[in-house]
Amino acid sequence: MPEFSELLPMLVLILAIGGIAGVIAGLLGVGGGIVLVPAFFFAFEGLGYSTDGLMQICLATSLATIIVTSVRSVLGHNKKGAVDWEILRAWGPGIAIGAALGVVVASGLRNEVLMGIFGVLGIAVGLYMAFGRSEWRLGDAMPGGIGRAVTSPTLGFLSVLMGIGGGSFGVPLMTLYGQAIHRAVATAAGFGVIIAVPSVMGFLLLPVEGDGRPPFTLGQVNLVAFAVVVAMTLITTPLGVKLAHAMDPKPLKRVFAVFILIMAANMLRRALGF
Repeated sequence: MPEFSELLPMLVLILAIGGIAGVIAGLLGVGGGIVLVPAFFFAFEGLGYSTDGLMQICLATSLATIIVTSVRSVLGHNKKGAVDWEILRAWGPGIAIGAALGVVVASGLRNEVLMGIFGVLGIAVGLYMAFGRSEWRLGDAMPGGIGRAVTSPTLGFLSVLMGIGGGSFGVPLMTLYGQAIHRAVATAAGFGVIIAVPSVMGFLLLPVEGDGRPPFTLGQVNLVAFAVVVAMTLITTPLGVKLAHAMDPKPLKRVFAVFILIMAANMLRRALGF
C-alpha cells in the first residue's frame, strides 16, 4: 500500500486535470479523452512513474472515464429525442469490432509509437476544429454497405489508439454526411459507449509489464485517476455548460483547437525524440 505522501501529489494533479476536462466538455461539447490522455501521461511521468506501458495506462484510464460520461450524455440527449438509434444499431457492431482490435494493437505498441499516433491524429482533429466548416459535405446520408463496413471499425480502432470517445471522429463524420449537429453530438455519445466498454474490458485483462506503474492500477486502468476524474467532471461539467450559455463558444473553440494542436505537437515531438 503506497504512503499517503506518495498519493497526495498524484491526487492534486488528477483533481486539476478532471476539473479542467469537465469545464471544457461542458463549454465546448468536446469529449475529455483528447485532453485526458496527454494530461495523464505528463502528470504520471512528472511524478516519476515510468513503465513501458505508460501510454496504455493513459489510454485505458481515459476510456474508462468515457464510459461514465458517455452514458450520462446519451441518457440526457435521449430525453430530448436527439439520439439516432438507427445509426447506432447499424454502426455499433463495426465500431465495437474496431475498438477490440485497437486494444490488441495498442497493447503491443511502445510508448513512442502510441505517442506518435496520438500526435498525428490529434493534429488532424485540431485542424478540423480550427478550420472545419459546417457546410462541408461528403454526402447526404450516412454510408451503408462497404462504406459503413470500412468506416465503422476504422472509427472504433483509431479512437482506442487515441483513448478518446466518439465525439472527435464521430461528430465530423456525421456532419459531413448531412446529419444535424445536435443529432450528431448526441449520437456520437453513443459511439463513445460502444468504443469504451469493450476496450476497457480488454485493457483490464491486459496487465502492464514491468515496474514503475502508478499506484492502484488494475490491468491497465488506473483506478485513482478514473474515480477522481469522474467525480470532478460531475462537478465541473455543469459549470462549463453555464459558461457556454453566457458567452459565444465559437472563438473559444478556436482557442481550444490551438490548445489541442500544441498538445498533439508536443506528443509528436516526444515520440520523435526531440
